[in-house]
Amino acid sequence: MHRGMLFYKIFIPILVLGIGLGVSFAIYIYFSTVSSVNERISDNKQNFIEQTKNNLEQQIRTIEYAFDTYSTTTSFSEVVKNPISEQDFIAYRNVNTQLNYIAIMGMERTDYSLISLVQNWRISNGKLTKLSEDEREELIDSYIDNKNESLFWVKTDSGIRFVNTLPVFSKNKQAIALSDISLESLNQTIQPGDNSVVFIFNKQGELLYESNPSEVELLDEQLKKEISRISEDPEQTGVLTLPKAHNHDSPVKAIFAKSDYNNWVYLTLLDQKEISDALKMTRFGIITMGAVLTLLMVIVAYIFAIFFTRPIRQIKRSLSLDDKGATRNEVETIIQSIDTILTEKESLEVLMEAEKPQLETQLILNLFRNRVTSDELTLKLSRLGYRPMDEFLYVTMLIQLDNLGENEASDKDVLLLAINKLVEEQIPPEQRMLPIILNDKTQATILRFKDKTEEEIRKQLFEQATTLMKMAREYIKLSISIGISESYDDLLKSKEACEMGKQALHHRLNLGKESIIFYEDISQVVSGPVLLHYPVELESQLFDAIRLGDGEQVSSILYLLLAEMMKKNSYSMNFEVALVRFVNNLIQLEQLLGIEVLLKQDNYALYHVLLDTRNPEEIERMLVDEIIFPMVRSMKDKTNRQFRSLSEEIATIVRSEYDQELTLEQIADRLHYNPNYLSNIFKKEHGTTFSDYLMNYRLEMAKKWLVESDMTVKEIAERLQYQRPQNFIRSFRKKEHVTPGEYRKSRQAV
Repeated sequence: MHRGMLFYKIFIPILVLGIGLGVSFAIYIYFSTVSSVNERISDNKQNFIEQTKNNLEQQIRTIEYAFDTYSTTTSFSEVVKNPISEQDFIAYRNVNTQLNYIAIMGMERTDYSLISLVQNWRISNGKLTKLSEDEREELIDSYIDNKNESLFWVKTDSGIRFVNTLPVFSKNKQAIALSDISLESLNQTIQPGDNSVVFIFNKQGELLYESNPSEVELLDEQLKKEISRISEDPEQTGVLTLPKAHNHDSPVKAIFAKSDYNNWVYLTLLDQKEISDALKMTRFGIITMGAVLTLLMVIVAYIFAIFFTRPIRQIKRSLSLDDKGATRNEVETIIQSIDTILTEKESLEVLMEAEKPQLETQLILNLFRNRVTSDELTLKLSRLGYRPMDEFLYVTMLIQLDNLGENEASDKDVLLLAINKLVEEQIPPEQRMLPIILNDKTQATILRFKDKTEEEIRKQLFEQATTLMKMAREYIKLSISIGISESYDDLLKSKEACEMGKQALHHRLNLGKESIIFYEDISQVVSGPVLLHYPVELESQLFDAIRLGDGEQVSSILYLLLAEMMKKNSYSMNFEVALVRFVNNLIQLEQLLGIEVLLKQDNYALYHVLLDTRNPEEIERMLVDEIIFPMVRSMKDKTNRQFRSLSEEIATIVRSEYDQELTLEQIADRLHYNPNYLSNIFKKEHGTTFSDYLMNYRLEMAKKWLVESDMTVKEIAERLQYQRPQNFIRSFRKKEHVTPGEYRKSRQAV
């Protein structure tokens, strides 16, 4: 059962609105859930990092308190100044006992050392060793000189070292207490239960501890600046967006807590995988809810659409429009069915007015081709708004371009349109019919005159023609010639008048450029019937073959043209006029093509020789051997040189602009040629299409960059104007049978 457009106009908006509301609701729920999950996980991470900070800080404070307390005792001063030796067992035992006591109070798997800078001995792990002078100087340089604090921490290969220079509140340091906290002890103290990675930085941004070094690499200069900023910031906790990690594609968010005790920054990452896992069920629920809501909205929209379109269906059945309205708007179908008869006349009048220029153009073309009867002419002229035609005299004026000036041959149509526009603007509408483009060489206008003598008509025509020539020279930068027929009183004679204008223009070469030629002035030169036969179509085919340099096609067409010219022009004078016209057209063709075969000062001798020759075979021989084939050979050589020059210019552009957006249409605009023409000559010269040549050259450059540069495949693809790297990889593999990455590896291996 077909549903009309009205059904879908109701069904689709309700469905879209319902689905849009459902999707909006689902999106709101999803993002609310995401925000809640992020907040919950962030709070958990914040609590964890705070607890880690407090646990570790408590044990570190214990170690510091133990050493500070010990350094204030009398026994410490005595033992530091005592030169303990292997025989001084009591002093050694007292120191070792104190270190063991501190070890019990502090962290497990921590090595404690006491170094006397006064007597140069060291007790560590129950062993007594003597310090050399170099070792003593190194300790002083590392831990005392240029140090503003008596207590600080340094990272070692096995963990963190707590350095306490004693006495604490004296500038005269007598001893150094070292506490080497191992990584095992730190890991046991921190114990991230959810596999979280914990980082500890000092206030300079240097990494002191990392719970799982293989997971994430974060160290860089930007991170150090952030840590240093946090150390100076009064804010104790918060969220920090870190730069891209080495094994992450995007910035990483981290939770931090700062210690008031030593300005350490404790940091852990906000794991996106953990968030994603927590949202799995939420996504499933939202998708399920969306599917159910969508199904429900389809049912509701269908019911509403059926309900509201029921009256329309009843009207359609009453008007028998069920089939007509199946795919259209039912309301419009009903209205059109009722108003068709009432609006038909108005529609036809509007259509007539809109098509009036095209109809008038076609009428004038038919007049020039003698394809209009008297009755048709009267009817069509009245419809086009012209007054009765028996009151006027008519003259046909033809305009041709003397040359193209600085324009290309492809611009000829545009130039003729410009001439046509000049005629429209310069000659008032009441003095003419609509100007038209008669063919690809000629513009034609039928002029009207009322109550004027032949002399007045000629004077007005000369003034208008002179004005048109001046305007064409000033505004279009062209010279034109104008042929004017004799006057006639019946529009049905327009074809004969058009031929008069053409015959007048045939004498333009004898008179020079910018000629105004009245047919009555040359009528004595051209005797016999005005409507002589001239094979224009065969001449056009012949000239196209000459332009292409196709000798075989030239031979076959030329013989047909001469045969038809001789057969259809039975009067000798008519044949001579046609022959002169043919030679004139050949000279004009040479001027356009820029070749020199007939462009000589003694061309008049050629006319006499041809006209005096009464043997048809001899005329054919002279035209073929002395005129046509030399032109064909010149055009062939010129075309080959032009082809090679153009194809090499295109190849040069490709080699210099391969990494820019480049199409054959752009090059054609730049070189002022037709894209299809450039495509054909490029394929002829290079044996491949332009697009294949461009792609192959880009792939050759890609191979060079893969071997000689460090650019990634994505960077190479972007530079070579590929929209997606996958397209570049596909083209490269099709040509080289390996991917770009495999090609780079194979070349680097060599």
